[in-house]
Amino acid sequence: MGLRFYVSRMNRKLVLIILTLIIVIAGVLRLWQLGNVPPSPDWDEVALGYDAYSIIHTGRDEFGKFLPVVLRSFDDYKPALYSYLAIPTVAVFGLNVFAVRLPSAIFGTIAVLAVFFLVEELFEKYKYRNQLSLVASFLMAISPWSLQFSRVGFEANVGDAMNILVALFFVKGLKRPWLLFVSALFAGLDIYVYQSEKVFTPLLVLALAIIYRKKLFSFSKKYILAVIIFGLLVVAPMVFYIVQNRDALLRVQGTSIFSQQTVLLANDITKLERDRATHDTLGLIFDNRRFVYTKAVIAGYIVHFDPNWLFVTGDISRHHAPNMGLIYLFEIPFILLGLYYLIFGEFDRKTKLLVFLWFLLAPVPASITTGVPHAVRTLNFLPTWQIFAAIGMLTFLIWVKKQDLRHNPYDIRKVVLVLGLVFYVLLSALNVAYYLDQYFVQLNYYTSQDWQYGYKQAVAEVESLQSKYKEIVVSDHSPLNKSYMFFLFYLKYPPAQYQKIGEQSSGGFASHHYFGKFIFRTIDWQKDSQTKGVLYIGTPDEIPAGSAMKTINNLDGTPAIRIAGT
Repeated sequence: MGLRFYVSRMNRKLVLIILTLIIVIAGVLRLWQLGNVPPSPDWDEVALGYDAYSIIHTGRDEFGKFLPVVLRSFDDYKPALYSYLAIPTVAVFGLNVFAVRLPSAIFGTIAVLAVFFLVEELFEKYKYRNQLSLVASFLMAISPWSLQFSRVGFEANVGDAMNILVALFFVKGLKRPWLLFVSALFAGLDIYVYQSEKVFTPLLVLALAIIYRKKLFSFSKKYILAVIIFGLLVVAPMVFYIVQNRDALLRVQGTSIFSQQTVLLANDITKLERDRATHDTLGLIFDNRRFVYTKAVIAGYIVHFDPNWLFVTGDISRHHAPNMGLIYLFEIPFILLGLYYLIFGEFDRKTKLLVFLWFLLAPVPASITTGVPHAVRTLNFLPTWQIFAAIGMLTFLIWVKKQDLRHNPYDIRKVVLVLGLVFYVLLSALNVAYYLDQYFVQLNYYTSQDWQYGYKQAVAEVESLQSKYKEIVVSDHSPLNKSYMFFLFYLKYPPAQYQKIGEQSSGGFASHHYFGKFIFRTIDWQKDSQTKGVLYIGTPDEIPAGSAMKTINNLDGTPAIRIAGT
């Protein structure tokens, strides 16, 4: 008995050592060169960072709202939690890109740890649960999808980590009921993180409650009611804000397919007119706008399972490394094998239901939006892909172990199997190495223009020249959209001063801004060049190369921003 206990304890120690190494790998991949790769913050990152900076110094956001639960920002009304999470990092490291991205990197690392414990809980009856948990957490640690958004100030990454924690503490709470309050806390906080969580998190909580209803309702009704009330109290400020502010859902309305009536229904209006003219009853049914919207939602849902998007291309360049999808190619056979064994294998029925429901619910928030497939709005797919791949990988390794490759080395079947294994391991390592090169080496060169590169350099140049000019005009024409926020960010403009202006302005994409001697608008060089004593910062299309005193290039050498004085 003593020996068995000792071996068990040693195994647990080994598991913890391996887990520690995985967390170190996850942390290094998420923190190394965090402020420099990607090469520039996007407009959402600088907005979240400046609002954190503003709250630190004044307790108010850029528009002068005291401790807001929602940030008006660019009139997209962002849930405010990410800015609050950035307050400690901005306070310690200053207002810079590293400080803004650090909360996302931390939560991305926490997600890796949480995946280990979640898988261990869900598969507690499985003989190889420790190995399965380690493999799943390792795949999460090196996941291109997770890394892409852990290294940028994207609120969705925090939301995904919190959803993993919601599930983890819910399942653990079935054994230790007080942990249900922790689960309710993370579920409530998740609503303050990202728009998709307002849909996905309630669905996840509902799925957990239904799947584990017998165990859950074995607790006293008063206890369950207390947990529900606690969760509702956490989300109450957000609910009150949405009820009291019509504009709170502008972002949702702006990205919803239901708001794209002109584009979506234009073709069907013509069809309906023909259906009426030809008395086509079936046509009138199928070309009805309700049927059209239903098809659009279904198409928007299914497209997130497109293998080409998942494994090869991804969507826009800011959502993946160059020439890479969101999941490694070497994981494909293991994912398929894992799906098969999770369905037909002898795993706990509740575990099967939870993993598959999580997997099927993840695309729901994105399915009713435009611009699909969308890697950010479906980040909640993680960690289901990693769980499938881990099950497949472990199942395959168990099968290999049973082949007893140590004996009869002249068995041609075993020789082929060994060579195949070595070849596949090398291919997998090459796949990971290729991704790391594409992300950490190639990404900055090939995609700097998509990351709105050049603002930091432009602001540094302007700071050295501004005393010579009475006015500074900065373009807000694409790709310099929302240039005012980049200047607020890099200048560390005093929030109290800007709030006096911000209270009277709009953050909308069509609006123009000003503060101090800075004016943000489109530049008409033929007209503007006649005005003396003005410094202009504009796009290459707005300022001719011959008139520029300074050109800031993208990292691939193409011009990004031109500076000219009159």
